[in-house]
Amino acid sequence: MPRQIPFIIANEGCERFSFYGMRNILTPFLISSLLLFLPELDRAGEAKHVFHTFVIGVYFFPLLGGWLADRYFGKYNTVFWLSLVYCAGHACLAAFESNVQGFYFGLFLIALGSGGIKPLVASFVGDQFDHTNKDKAKVVFDAFYWIINFGSFFASLLMPIFLRDYGAAVAFGIPGVLMFIATLVFWSGRKKYVHVPPSAANPHSFLNVAKSALLARREGEDRPGLAVASVGAVGALVSLAMTPSWGFVIAACTALVLLLAFGGIGVSLQLERARGLHPDDAVDGVRGVLRVLIVFALVTPFWSLFDQKASTWIVQANSMLRPTLSLFGSEFRFEPAQMQALNPLLVMLLIPFNNFAVFPLLRKLGWEPTALRRMTAGIALSALSWVAIGSIQVAMDGGTPVSMAWQILPYALLTMGEVLVSASGLEFAYSQAPSSMKGVIMAFWYLAVTVGSLWVLIVNASVKNEAVLGHIANTGLGVMAFQMYFFAAFAFIAALVFGWYATRYRMVNNYRSDLIA
Repeated sequence: MPRQIPFIIANEGCERFSFYGMRNILTPFLISSLLLFLPELDRAGEAKHVFHTFVIGVYFFPLLGGWLADRYFGKYNTVFWLSLVYCAGHACLAAFESNVQGFYFGLFLIALGSGGIKPLVASFVGDQFDHTNKDKAKVVFDAFYWIINFGSFFASLLMPIFLRDYGAAVAFGIPGVLMFIATLVFWSGRKKYVHVPPSAANPHSFLNVAKSALLARREGEDRPGLAVASVGAVGALVSLAMTPSWGFVIAACTALVLLLAFGGIGVSLQLERARGLHPDDAVDGVRGVLRVLIVFALVTPFWSLFDQKASTWIVQANSMLRPTLSLFGSEFRFEPAQMQALNPLLVMLLIPFNNFAVFPLLRKLGWEPTALRRMTAGIALSALSWVAIGSIQVAMDGGTPVSMAWQILPYALLTMGEVLVSASGLEFAYSQAPSSMKGVIMAFWYLAVTVGSLWVLIVNASVKNEAVLGHIANTGLGVMAFQMYFFAAFAFIAALVFGWYATRYRMVNNYRSDLIA
């Protein structure tokens, strides 16, 4: 076992505690403290908007971090310096607990730091192994995933208590201290790490092949792909022009989606024109990435549901009865944000349960749980979780007092969906991407999470429209219950389309052979 591995594992445990520690108390803090200048009825909606804007940043900045590491500074330097930015962001949250601009600047720094290092730490772990000890890598990656959930569990359990009993400065300061410790531990192992230097610009990269395909001419033929991509570019400019009415985040993310969607279609229409200008494996790699992008696009509704457990579900829990637990003669009262501790706890239980019980049983029954089948089931389970949470909201809107304990069912369903979608999605993406395109695939995987939060922002903005509110009133449902059922229907439709596409997707195997390893 490489002796530097404990430094990376310890760093990851502290960093995940710091991230989930601040993330899981963000919504309740915004509602109860920072946004008090807003009318009470507007605070929950604005808190959700801020939260999902932050999530969009966290999952967009991996593009920047990966690019800086691969082209200029290497993984270690990029992780270290962005970790210092990360620490500065935590310091801003603790120092500017009553200053909106200062607090939002802190969120920006955390999104930049956390997002920037997100694609690098796991791959930095892989850099520490070679063919002589690669059999140890699986053990380390299992420990890596376990420490993520370990840090998330205790952060979700403890930070809401510190926020309630000691205030925001302490509650946001503790994750900052943990992040500083994470950075210090990571720095301490600097002389032991294997450092893979940044690579030179690749003339046959995904973007270069796509550009060649779009611009290449053939005598006597039009360029339909370029025309389609141009439509996307025009749509992106129109979206950016809507910034004053839509807000920058929605406008910019919509522009990005239009560029990716129409650009991808355009490239696929003319991709064969890149042959001869680039090696066949590079062209085939781009085609493989474009096929996988369709899968990722169909997964975005899942992410729009999943990340709302830290926003919409906390808003609901704030209006529920809080259960108490008697311990050693004293009573312990659960806080709404603590319900999120169920997620990492269930993840640690469900992964081995699925691998050792559920999947073997399904195989004995003659049904192979392939990655795409697991992802289809995961999206459907997430939809069921929102049917459950919506039914709870309907009961509350009818005047029935409801305990927070009822949220255990939707949390369990959502976590079952996460285990099937997230882990299976990474496996699927790795297996389908050629070796030269695996970094591109991971960047698009993180962008899928960004687009998921974009759907949330769009839906939240739409319910501020009087016509939409009038339609919701005619259904007999409250606004929150209607949104919950809407997201459930959104995910069910996505699961049906995903399942249909999965039956037509031709799987390939791009795992490396032992000879290459």
